[in-house]
Amino acid sequence: MTFTKITSLCLKVSTLKKCITRRPLCLQRDFSVKSRHLSSSNVDKRALGSTERKQRTFSDRTQLKFARRLVVKLGSAVITREDGNGLALGRLASIIEQVAECHHEGRECIMVTSGAVAFGRQKLTQELLMSLSMRETLSPSDHTREDAGSILDPRAAAAVGQSELMSMYDAMFSQYNVKIAQVLVTKPDFYNEETRKNLFCTLSELISLNIVPIVNTNDAVSPPMYIHDDTVVPGTGKKGIGIKDNDSLSALLAAEIQSDLLIMMSDVDGIYNKPPWEDGARMMHTYTSKDRDLVQFGQKSKVGTGGMDSKVNAATWAMARGVSVVICNGMQEKAIKTIISGRKVGTFFTDSPTTSTTSVDVMAENARSGSRVLQQLSPAERASAIHSLADLLVEKKDLILEANSKDLEEATKGGLAKPLLDRLALSPGKLKTLSIGLKQIADSSYENVGRLLRKTKLAENLILRQVTVPIGVLLVIFESRPDSLPQVAALAMASANGLLLKGGKEAAYSNKALMDLVKEALQSVGAQDAISLVSTREEISDLLAMEKHIDLIIPRGSSDLVRSIQKQSQHIPVLGHAEGICHVYLDKDADPSKALKVIRDSKCDYPAACNAMETLLIHEDHLSGSLFTDICSMLKNEGVKINAGPKLSGHLTFGPPPARSMKHEYSALECCIEVVSDINEAVDHIHKFGSSHTDVIITENDNTAKTFLNSVDSACVFHNVSSRFADGFRFGLGAEVGISTARIHARGPVGVEGLLTTKWVLEGTDHTAAEFNEGKRQWLHEKLPIN
Repeated sequence: MTFTKITSLCLKVSTLKKCITRRPLCLQRDFSVKSRHLSSSNVDKRALGSTERKQRTFSDRTQLKFARRLVVKLGSAVITREDGNGLALGRLASIIEQVAECHHEGRECIMVTSGAVAFGRQKLTQELLMSLSMRETLSPSDHTREDAGSILDPRAAAAVGQSELMSMYDAMFSQYNVKIAQVLVTKPDFYNEETRKNLFCTLSELISLNIVPIVNTNDAVSPPMYIHDDTVVPGTGKKGIGIKDNDSLSALLAAEIQSDLLIMMSDVDGIYNKPPWEDGARMMHTYTSKDRDLVQFGQKSKVGTGGMDSKVNAATWAMARGVSVVICNGMQEKAIKTIISGRKVGTFFTDSPTTSTTSVDVMAENARSGSRVLQQLSPAERASAIHSLADLLVEKKDLILEANSKDLEEATKGGLAKPLLDRLALSPGKLKTLSIGLKQIADSSYENVGRLLRKTKLAENLILRQVTVPIGVLLVIFESRPDSLPQVAALAMASANGLLLKGGKEAAYSNKALMDLVKEALQSVGAQDAISLVSTREEISDLLAMEKHIDLIIPRGSSDLVRSIQKQSQHIPVLGHAEGICHVYLDKDADPSKALKVIRDSKCDYPAACNAMETLLIHEDHLSGSLFTDICSMLKNEGVKINAGPKLSGHLTFGPPPARSMKHEYSALECCIEVVSDINEAVDHIHKFGSSHTDVIITENDNTAKTFLNSVDSACVFHNVSSRFADGFRFGLGAEVGISTARIHARGPVGVEGLLTTKWVLEGTDHTAAEFNEGKRQWLHEKLPIN
């Protein structure tokens, strides 16, 4: 037997096993999704639109990955091309590929499709045009090419297009070894008890046989279905859903087969609070039944029979019966897979009580308006709010520490690494230091917003000023360290910026307790909405796509986090540093006692910090003296693991193991030592392997120090001091929102000034540009004092 025949036989046996082990849905209806059990009575015993079963919808998008049974509805606008002539084959191919992937992942998929009329109309129009052309040649008539499509009967078009549509689906799905089946339905199918029972048993049987059913209304034999919402299903006494389009049809099918998720694909991004082309329209990423009164519906779809009103009615009906629903734009690339991955695509319908009532979009809009409230306050009022927060940190330290102890307990049980546990832990001493830093921010906030930077007299009675203003709305993402929250909040208050904070789940209790104090401090000046904690399970990738609401992202955490944020954020600028590869250069003219002191502090004071020394560069003259040995002994006594650079390894017969890379951030009691021949080689090494964070020279030679300070192009460059001084509090900024190694805007520890930008204010009388072109007015461009 050939290999091909053996493979074919194995596939047939595998398929047969699936068919045997997977019983039809109408016989067995006990399916579990993760810890979620979906069960009910037989389909034929349940009424159309029955509310006897109440399955819980998913509470948030992150759970959608557990959806096992999936209904995908393709609207006419998704199926057809923008010009209305035929099907959008490229778009359909992408959707079919995604459904096939879901199918092969083990999900049970059903498709509800439109397109038969459009497909048939395209084919018949072409034939009719040929016929009209021949008739016009033999005998002129009143019919023209323009009205050829309009005279076609939709039922005839559906009859022709249905077989063509299924042939296309079959060809596309066969590329992925997926079998499909056509299921045509009409209005009587749902009202006749026997046909209704047969319909759902057929769907169940197809699913159990690992076949994807493709459902469509049989428009060739009946007009588009319409069942009034108040119609009572015969023999049940139950009211059914109004089936007037594929939206309501898909909702009915999803509820009847107990689908976990219904994806309704249309030509709009989701549900808006009003027609998206109107001013003030806002996308609703999450929708509950309570939001119904907030939506103003516009016109119907220009392509299909349904509109937004129809979609919302269908979605809420299915949601009330335990089906989670997402309405999305079917033209978006990889929409289905993106939704299942938990990303914020389209509008997510759920009535879970755990769903947050305040969306991140609303928080961001509130932060924008809150920022404007802060701008209108006097410097003294902004300072008073920060002083209030500083005092609350001390006054309510017991509540904060109690919350922090819960985080520490859960983090310890979860096996959080010790360096992260250290960052997570709060203490009375930390809170006191925090309070002092916040008061420094408050005292320096009088010279921030509205500060005059430049004043120019452009012409007589024409004065131009450049003044500082807040950036707008900041998104700060931080890990582990809850003490970052009040620091960043105080900096936002001082700079009058709106702020969204996204902390790590390991500090959830601490962050909530601290945010309550921030809100209390803001409330004293009427700006409580300016700062919010994003405590929902929103994916960071979704926050990074909110370019309409967020002006600057500042990540604070591991290098992996920062690099991930910088990579994902395509439209919002990111301020921060991905790595902290800090160097200390030990010059030949260094003082030994100073060297030991500075090197010890740079590496051992807080090895996990981004400003800790990672590489020690030693002038080659020290290899023959005692200082090199003393430094190595000191580091070993401190528990530091030493790695040797390539040149150091070449000087030593027996020495430390070679470093894996010269461009590595250890963030632990570990470092690399390398040897250089002079100051120039040290500078070149730093530029090649450093991260432009903080670099230090230890020397008593002022000329060498000056060369180093002028040549090294890093955010912080120090002489005879520890690298650990690269910190906002130690710089006298009160605190820092982060450390930036970027080459635009702020560099190094970023305090209040780094959160400000500028605007130009021009005041005149009746000046016009034409007057200067015509010589009626003269330019002066005279610089004026800013005091």
